[in-house]
Amino acid sequence: MDKQSYLPVQPGVGMEDNFLSLDDILLSHQRLPIRTECVFPRLGFLEKSTDTQDIPLGTKMELPLWLSKGLYERKRKVLSVELPKMYREGWRTVFTADPNVVDLHKMGPYYYGLGSQMLHFDSPENPDIAQTLLQTFIGRFRRTMDSSQNAYNEDTSALVERLDCLEKALFRSGQSGLNGFQSWEKGQASQLTASNLVLNYRKRKITDLQP
Repeated sequence: MDKQSYLPVQPGVGMEDNFLSLDDILLSHQRLPIRTECVFPRLGFLEKSTDTQDIPLGTKMELPLWLSKGLYERKRKVLSVELPKMYREGWRTVFTADPNVVDLHKMGPYYYGLGSQMLHFDSPENPDIAQTLLQTFIGRFRRTMDSSQNAYNEDTSALVERLDCLEKALFRSGQSGLNGFQSWEKGQASQLTASNLVLNYRKRKITDLQP
């Protein structure tokens, strides 16, 4: 019987996060460009570009996502978060034209996850960011799954190196389903089983129906 030392926990969906998921933990450490909207007393040692005791108002620096979310307040402005370049208008235009030409791993590698988390911060561009994330995923999904279904017993490293972490998980799921089907077709498996995606979807539906 196969035993795993670690049972993978699925990351959160959309703006939600799961702190038991390694993917979400790594995502939370992605650094964001921010601008301080007040003085941060006695924290000057955090900013290497200055020797002052405090971090003055208007300082531009980078903070991890988890700290930026913790300090961000809509009513009392402590800091403002700037959009990373891949979510700005110029790159959104590229994604709209042809999302398949972009190397998401090089740009992220948590393009969808970080983009969803950016919606926590007030920005007039949030609707456009959300729309671009959705359209990019839709535009790349078919190629990702087609690749996973047409690479049986092949080296897939070249196929997945340009994928975001979410797309890599989908690719692995597609490969697992293909390998299971091939084994069943050759009589090497006793029965077909539902994929993890289907099982997780059923669990969510049951949770949604519970009062």
